[in-house]
Amino acid sequence: MQSDDVDTEQNDTITTAAASTDPAQGLAAVRALRTLADRLEEVQVASAREQGWSWQAIAEILQISRQAVHQKHSARERD
Repeated sequence: MQSDDVDTEQNDTITTAAASTDPAQGLAAVRALRTLADRLEEVQVASAREQGWSWQAIAEILQISRQAVHQKHSARERD
């Protein structure tokens, strides 16, 4: 099975769970979406920093404080 097929299946599963009237399935979808959003933020912040973006510029787009984005992501820069 190709990666695109797996991604499509996972997206379908999350979409179905999010629309479910079963709170356990709906809440599991919320958790999966949070995990995805957190990972996407990590990747995009790292990309922005590699391209020379300031913490302030990143924070403005994410609509959080510079301190919050720096605290959350700066440790990865030192690794």
